[in-house]
Amino acid sequence: MNIQNNKGGIPRIRAAYKSLPPSEKKVADYVLENPETIIYFSVSELANKVEVSDSTIIRFCKNVGFNGYQEFKLFVAQDLVVPIENINEDIQLDDDLETISQKIAYSNKKAIEETMSMLNLAELKKAIDVIVKARKIEFYGVGASGITGFDAKYKFLRIGKIVDSYSDAHLQAMSAATLSTDDVVVGISHSGSTKDVVDSCQIAKKAGATVICITGHNRSPITQVADIKLLSATKERPLASGALRSKIAQLHVLDLIFTGVAIQMKDQMIEYTEKTAKAVIDKLY
Repeated sequence: MNIQNNKGGIPRIRAAYKSLPPSEKKVADYVLENPETIIYFSVSELANKVEVSDSTIIRFCKNVGFNGYQEFKLFVAQDLVVPIENINEDIQLDDDLETISQKIAYSNKKAIEETMSMLNLAELKKAIDVIVKARKIEFYGVGASGITGFDAKYKFLRIGKIVDSYSDAHLQAMSAATLSTDDVVVGISHSGSTKDVVDSCQIAKKAGATVICITGHNRSPITQVADIKLLSATKERPLASGALRSKIAQLHVLDLIFTGVAIQMKDQMIEYTEKTAKAVIDKLY
């Protein structure tokens, strides 16, 4: 899809407005009045704001001319930003290097602070406890969240847990189908609406595994599947998907989980940290 060569999101809404049914006109009115806000919403969050069903939002997107909600948000975001904001919406074209550095540092620090303010410690403790007891842990994520999953695999492998991470949708689904009640899946999706990850988590849950989600949206599809919900903060424009601060928020939550698990598994952690360190010592000059 080449966004640059297509009519923008807001013009499409205005062009289709008269032909929309009343419930979808309510959606259109809200979007036109709050375009800067809605690009951060999940389907469920927008539906809740407008007081319509999730299915009404999806029908609205298709009637206006989009394949789905995510494409709709991309086009609206395209209408709102200049190119530099596609990278980081806090950066201005006339910022000098010192200002840019300070803004990015502040933004990344804010990601952790906001995550801590939203994090439910009772849910965090549940996540730690089930992972300590798990026979196997699997991390599911695609794109930038997939990279976060591989980082988590590295951490838990070092302390002797049986762990894997998949960013391929087919491998996620196949592996999820083989899990049992002794296993744990961690689904990572900032939007909470990544279909491949949500579908794989559903398969894992059907197989009996405990599902943990790490997401930036409390009312999103992945939270409907998960047994344990952990929120990572920070807003992310659709065109800036995979922004570092979103990844920092995810990594922070995973670091909290890992540290909690490592403390509970103190003796095994020490033993396997030494073993894994020795295993790769000859890889250094």
